[in-house]
Amino acid sequence: MKPFKTSLYWRLLVWFCVANLLVLVIGGLLAQRFIAYSTAVEINWEALAREADQAYENGGQNGLAAWVAQQRQQGVEATLFEHDQPLYAIHLYPRLRAQLPVWLAAGHSVVMQPHPGFYVAIEPVTGKDGHARQLLAMSRSHQRLRPHTRENILLAFQLVLSLLFIGLVGWWVARSVARPVEALRLATRRIAGGELSARVDWQSGMAHDELAQLAGDFDMMAVRIEALVAHERGVLRDLSHELRSPLARLHLILDLARRSDAPTEAAAYFEQAEQEIARLDRMLGDMLALSRMEAGLPGMERERLELVDLVRGCLEQSRLEADAHPVQLRLTCADSAVVSGSATLVERALDNVLANAIKFSPAGGAVEVTLRIDEQFAAITIRDHGPGVPEAELDLLFRPFFRGSNAVRADGHGLGLAIVQRVVQVHGGSIDARNAEGGGLEVRLRLPLAGS
Repeated sequence: MKPFKTSLYWRLLVWFCVANLLVLVIGGLLAQRFIAYSTAVEINWEALAREADQAYENGGQNGLAAWVAQQRQQGVEATLFEHDQPLYAIHLYPRLRAQLPVWLAAGHSVVMQPHPGFYVAIEPVTGKDGHARQLLAMSRSHQRLRPHTRENILLAFQLVLSLLFIGLVGWWVARSVARPVEALRLATRRIAGGELSARVDWQSGMAHDELAQLAGDFDMMAVRIEALVAHERGVLRDLSHELRSPLARLHLILDLARRSDAPTEAAAYFEQAEQEIARLDRMLGDMLALSRMEAGLPGMERERLELVDLVRGCLEQSRLEADAHPVQLRLTCADSAVVSGSATLVERALDNVLANAIKFSPAGGAVEVTLRIDEQFAAITIRDHGPGVPEAELDLLFRPFFRGSNAVRADGHGLGLAIVQRVVQVHGGSIDARNAEGGGLEVRLRLPLAGS
């Protein structure tokens, strides 16, 4: 993941930029207020005029220039006028230049504030040589304060505010990050302690960053883990229950064989034992297949499958069993239906459904197989003409080890349709069963068509 593309990065960047802007704006305003109203030395315009006149008399124009430069460093722009002409030129604003002759002609001290935060002073002075001169001074403050001191005050305000705002933003960011992380940690510890129902359930308001996504993914994972564990516990419970009967029968058969006097009688018992062992082997094989599918079918290879050929091949394999029953197999199919998936698994699913249909069909009956295109799906419908299933049991047909009330006398252990359902699901399809009109059960498998 690239950091610059994460919403968490941009959220942090925006808040730190906002904090810096607040520091600059508020720090500047507070520093100006502090400079204007706190400790400073008020300007003595009369003394400033005498200093300027003395600098001019002692050093001429060069001495005045040095004095002007010194005052500029202290935040005051000033010069001397004689006969309404500046003895050293300084920059004057146009409005100030226009009003200056009037102020100089007044011939007395004048201190004005043309606009807030800007002061202009006219101060007459008579030199030792007897010449009358006038000081023109301008300052952004009514108080004398060195620019270096002004900068230090501004820097101090910005430093204090930076620490304050960065501390507040850092606290808020740490809190917004720590809360979901703490919720994740607590939920993880609860799940590790066996409480599989633990969830983060993180609600972060308007934030939809990576932490919120992580919390959502964690909850999805927890739901999946809880469902898998519950399923495995249920399968283990059902399996232990189902294994009791054949093991008990096997124990009884072997005990009877041990007690038999004649070899022929013992041979019959051993044959029954072999049948029970074969039944146990089939049950365990189906259980392993179902568990592997429930685990996500690691390494399942997908290929393009032509369902028409696959369905016809399954019917041919089932024809021997159908002839022994006897049951007719009828096929109605589309010209072509291509899906993506595992041929072995799809064949196994079709074989299981066909075996059930043949098993529950009456002698002389028929099993009807239909393959057609249903929008973006290939629909395979397998119908028998047997006793059907009570409506209350239809939703339970795909549960492992479930055997309906009509299957009491039929051989099997209730895993076939559970395996079929899982195969269809991992292929992105669906399966349902319903009682057909006129009797019998109809099972429909829908698999998504492969893209061209």
